[in-house]
Amino acid sequence: MNLLLIGVLLALIAIAYQIGLSKSRSLAGKGNNSALLHSRPGYYGALVALWCGIPAFLILIVWNIVEPNILKHIVLNQVPASVAASMDQASIEVLLNRVKAIASGFGVTDQPAAYELAAAQQLAKVQTIGSYAKFAVVLCAAIFGLLWAKKRIGQNYRARNKVEKTINIALALCSGIAILTTLGIVMSMFSEALRFFSFVSPFDFFFGTEWNPGFSTSGSAEGSYGLLPLLWGTLMVSGIALLVSVPVGLMIAIYLAEYASSTLRAWVKPAIEILAGIPTIVYGVFALMIIGPFFKMLGEMVGISINATSALTAGFVMGIMIIPFVSSLSDDIITQVPRALRDGSLGLGATKSETIRQVVIPAALPGIIGAFLLAASRAIGETMIVVLAAGNSPLLHVNPLEAVSTVTVTIVNQLTGDTDFASPQALVAFALGLTLFVITLGLNIVALYIVRKYREQYE
Repeated sequence: MNLLLIGVLLALIAIAYQIGLSKSRSLAGKGNNSALLHSRPGYYGALVALWCGIPAFLILIVWNIVEPNILKHIVLNQVPASVAASMDQASIEVLLNRVKAIASGFGVTDQPAAYELAAAQQLAKVQTIGSYAKFAVVLCAAIFGLLWAKKRIGQNYRARNKVEKTINIALALCSGIAILTTLGIVMSMFSEALRFFSFVSPFDFFFGTEWNPGFSTSGSAEGSYGLLPLLWGTLMVSGIALLVSVPVGLMIAIYLAEYASSTLRAWVKPAIEILAGIPTIVYGVFALMIIGPFFKMLGEMVGISINATSALTAGFVMGIMIIPFVSSLSDDIITQVPRALRDGSLGLGATKSETIRQVVIPAALPGIIGAFLLAASRAIGETMIVVLAAGNSPLLHVNPLEAVSTVTVTIVNQLTGDTDFASPQALVAFALGLTLFVITLGLNIVALYIVRKYREQYE
């Protein structure tokens, strides 16, 4: 019913636009002289369409939000008081699902109780009436909005101002949704992290050097929950990845922007960007089956012990994966540097390489730092490569040739399997996720400071 109603509303909105457009053109007179109107005819059509659609869709959204609670109340009213008194939230959800199944005609596997049949009959009746009522109310609101907006159309009516104001409000709401979504994610992680810290001391978590969580059926925090081995493993793998991707990506960007011909650039840049589209699980398998054994064999040739699954393996392959992020973004920034800066440097006698080092790169530095930040954030949050190639060994050591574990891998491990989400063994994943968020936020703040500092020099 909702899909049908939305389809009818969209058709009615299209009709409303044409009605507004036709009336505005008739007001413009012969030849559609829009100079007689305050706004162009398209704005009048858009205004009528907005008045037709927005109130109707708001009513539809509110109706769909309120309706489930009303239906739940109707079902619970049919349940005897003696039965309702012994029901918890889970039992109520089971009852609602059973009643909905009976009302829809599918039925249930066992014999339903008499009150369930009565509730299903009442529910089906109310749903039928509610569907027709919703259809009628929403359509009436749409038609009323259409007629009201059409009546207000006149030569001096400021349709453009109204439409642009509505668009500004819509854009602000979209921005607000993004901000509220971020706040919702942070608050959900923060609340669950607080529950975890009721089991484990924050000091032991943030400064502990041992990670060995124990799983217990009592709901207590068994074992050790030290963050430092995981955090150090994350920074080690990410640092190796940046050591691979930043120099290579930046050199690729400089070559494509300053030295390569247009034909070569047209072929090479898309080929490099293909790396960004390869699934990370493919990189993980590549690291596990090719790069890890290769590094191990290379270490044996020079007399160094290198594990096939290690921070070096995971970081190297991760660096290859994020090269396109650095090269593509840096290339776009470098090509945006004004040609006048280059010409001025060359005119003063500087060589091309000196111009690139002393003029182009400093001028493009804010954008390049943004590319480095994106690469760092991508490396810190990567999961599948380190799951397969890092070794999953949560030990605190400084040797990149040995296995390590990262924060993201540990989050996967703690939330995998038949886990009680109220236990500290699962709640620790939210504390780890919040830690990653704070690290990323810190990177953003530092990058913003650097960008503003250097941008002032060239503006």
